[in-house]
Amino acid sequence: MAADLLMCGGGNAELTPEEERVLIRDIALASESNTKDGDTFYLLTQRWWQHWIEYVNQDQSNNMNDGPSLSENCDSAGSTALKRPSVIDNSNLIYDSASEESSAGFEIHDTLLEGRDYVLLPYEVWNQLYVWYGGGPTLPRKVISSGLSQTELTVEVYPLRLHLLLMSKGDRTTIRISKKETVGDLHRRACEIFDLNSEQVCIWDYYGHRKHALMNDMNRTLDDANVQMDQDILVEIINTTNGSVLGGSMIQGNGFLGKENAFVAAEPPKLNPSTVGNLSASRTSSRSFSADLAQSQSLTPGVREFENTASVSGVSTRGSSGGLTGLINLGNTCFMNSAIQCLVHTPEFAKYFREDYHQEINWQNPLGMVGELALAFGELLRKLWAPGRTPIAPRPFKAKLARFAPQFSGYNQHDSQELLAFLLDGLHEDLNRVKHKPYIKSRDADGRPDEEVADEYWANHIARNDSIIVDVCQGQYKSTLVCPVCNKISVTFDPFMYLSLPLQSTTTRTMTVTVFSCDGTALPSAYTVTVPKQGRCRDLIQALSVACSLQHTEKLLLAEVRNHQIQRMMDDALILLSTIKDDDHLAAYKVSKFEKNVIYLQLVHRRRGQGVIDVHNALEWKPCGTPLVSVISSNDGIKRAEIQTTVQRMLSPMTKKKAGQGSTASDRCSETHAGNAQTDSSIMSKDGSSPKLDMSSSLPLQWVDDNNKCIDLFARDEKVIRLPSSSSMLVAINWSDELLKKYDIQCLENLPEVFNGPVTKKARSEPLSLYTCLEAFLREEPLVPEDMWYCPQCKDQRQASKKLDLWRLPEVLVIHLKRFSYSRSMKHKLETFVNFPIHDFDLTNYVANKNNSRRQLYELYALTNHYGGMGSGHYTAHIKLLDENRWYNFDDSHISPINEDDVKSAAAYVLFYRRVKIGDSSVSNGTRSGAHYHEP
Repeated sequence: MAADLLMCGGGNAELTPEEERVLIRDIALASESNTKDGDTFYLLTQRWWQHWIEYVNQDQSNNMNDGPSLSENCDSAGSTALKRPSVIDNSNLIYDSASEESSAGFEIHDTLLEGRDYVLLPYEVWNQLYVWYGGGPTLPRKVISSGLSQTELTVEVYPLRLHLLLMSKGDRTTIRISKKETVGDLHRRACEIFDLNSEQVCIWDYYGHRKHALMNDMNRTLDDANVQMDQDILVEIINTTNGSVLGGSMIQGNGFLGKENAFVAAEPPKLNPSTVGNLSASRTSSRSFSADLAQSQSLTPGVREFENTASVSGVSTRGSSGGLTGLINLGNTCFMNSAIQCLVHTPEFAKYFREDYHQEINWQNPLGMVGELALAFGELLRKLWAPGRTPIAPRPFKAKLARFAPQFSGYNQHDSQELLAFLLDGLHEDLNRVKHKPYIKSRDADGRPDEEVADEYWANHIARNDSIIVDVCQGQYKSTLVCPVCNKISVTFDPFMYLSLPLQSTTTRTMTVTVFSCDGTALPSAYTVTVPKQGRCRDLIQALSVACSLQHTEKLLLAEVRNHQIQRMMDDALILLSTIKDDDHLAAYKVSKFEKNVIYLQLVHRRRGQGVIDVHNALEWKPCGTPLVSVISSNDGIKRAEIQTTVQRMLSPMTKKKAGQGSTASDRCSETHAGNAQTDSSIMSKDGSSPKLDMSSSLPLQWVDDNNKCIDLFARDEKVIRLPSSSSMLVAINWSDELLKKYDIQCLENLPEVFNGPVTKKARSEPLSLYTCLEAFLREEPLVPEDMWYCPQCKDQRQASKKLDLWRLPEVLVIHLKRFSYSRSMKHKLETFVNFPIHDFDLTNYVANKNNSRRQLYELYALTNHYGGMGSGHYTAHIKLLDENRWYNFDDSHISPINEDDVKSAAAYVLFYRRVKIGDSSVSNGTRSGAHYHEP
């Protein structure tokens, strides 16, 4: 309703909505049917497109768009017609600091999704909309051919981004270049930018800052040369007289993104002729050229030969030991490659699958994959341990994986831990030695000794589950539930394959919110508070309550304000603060906590535009200022005069003082904001009470009822208005020049941004010990309401307290660091640095089974890393070859030695520990040469 009253039309269109719809439909069908390589498409923000779709379809009985309707917010006052969209505004697609450059244009956000953030329009469609509506910025993108036969057309939304660095001079620049440009084009660009002689320049694939392949085929496309987003390229200047290197220039990218496009969401979308023709937002999934090539099952020998040649040229490994074979990235399969390498380099698995394991395959297990997953994994493991260094394309294994786990089909990025969990469980079922699982009913502890109950549970588990996976990876923990009502204690002993440990983030952010006291006691005050970066609205409200000295009889209503109106009321305490951007504007309104049967009154402000003559024309009034919110009792209905009284009380602190009466409202307001208040800076009357109200004159108020009818409200009108169907009502005040002589509303003009401080480096979390994470995992805590426990004694659902204890530890302990969190609206990754032990990971004191006197000591031998953000980024693995006692970095097909000091990083995701055994020389390292550990 606020939008109905405040938004103004952009002028009368020459065409009706239906005429616009038909014209765009016809243009779209004609242009897309003739789309060819080299054509230009344009990005258009999804929210504007959605608005336009609603606008042109408002007279259709069957709305072709299945997205949320905007009619609830966009009806004009007194009419049900949807307002015509304003100018095109693509600003949400680009970085705020983006500047248009001749080489790159505007830089769009790296994680945009077609259908969610933008739609792609042919030139003819974009041009027509631009003629009608104007706006921008213009974001053109080229159509390129892709696919195995190069006949599939896609829009290259994200051309390759390469960062050029001239090392000898320190000059830098950033370029965008299509992956369909050639090596020669890249060569020429580098020479032009740094003013180099092209005959004296050669280019190397410099991934990982090491020379992998000389890029001397000038006619080869960057796509064929496997150049990826943020690829590192070395440009060398050669002395033609003696062939020596005179200097170097490096096209340098974000090294942590590696050989894989870090922006999974940025794969080029495929063109769908019905996308615009049907006038609905595109939801088409898309894949890159590498993914199409990878999925094809009918590769010709020529293509296979090219593929292997290209891959081998990018590998540099040393030494003669086995186990140093890389895995080719098939297209966003680094999550799979990193997990496989860790399993392959688990000594027990390497030994098992290189021997004859076929007799243990369970061909009849309905929970398994009829042995196919085990056979595919075993074959892949043998290839990776075979002599040679040629990287392997894991296509047969990927095909089996997609067959039995469709969630991993395609070529999107996935969570390596989720894949690892599926692999371990799937391999267990394929190799389960139990051919017929007996039915065993678990018995409650009933006061029996824990040791007896634990052994019984474990025996029951082994009777149904017995495999190499259980032998190596499965442990047991004790789970204790206590009923909060009857104190019933339930103890079970459950198996685990891995431990998922929570990370306690200590990262915080500052947020500025303006608090409004709408009872006439104070002017608005801005407060800057510190809250958890991944906190929720309840954390922000709690911090504000303390900062503004909120009374126990009051509560805060949090709202996002945009375009001088309330965009949304943030009344859900569980809303993630990460959904609030730094450039958003927030207001918090103090209202009574205990009043019942109330209506929330929202007061919006309007002023006349410049040069307006007809003051009675509603369209001449423009929105301004910040809305105010108060409550009004609805027990006996609401009289129009009561609304006048409520509004006058809300505005009373802004009444201008007569000469000699002290500071004005604007003076007091500027004092309030200048302090960026950490303490309450409310301005009150001398006796602490609300100022007296002057009811002799009426304020120019209008109320919009449920029928969109504007009703004038007068101070002495005792008529009872019909209560609105919702819990809020919208009232507008028109601020004339005459009225502004009585009130100073500057305090309402400039609502500060949530954060407008200096740009700083990305906040880092404090280091966190792995032991601390484990203790948090084992800490007693109540069950979440969605996971209530049925108490057999109360015979009802109870929110019991739960306590976990480690009871039996496996030979190989897999620890998952829970960096990723999920909700219905978003995903988030914690960048917390976890200080995990490489040697001497001692869990002795964490095992509840005190009858086991064996020392529980573990050594790290492998881990997966995740670099970048959610849904994108890149996975690698750090693995220690035990025979060499040396660490290596496994980055898809690229393998390189690393120092043990480089193993730890904030990217660590899944850790693999093996139990230290008697006489195990593999635990020795540079600082403890020859150290052995013995079981007591």
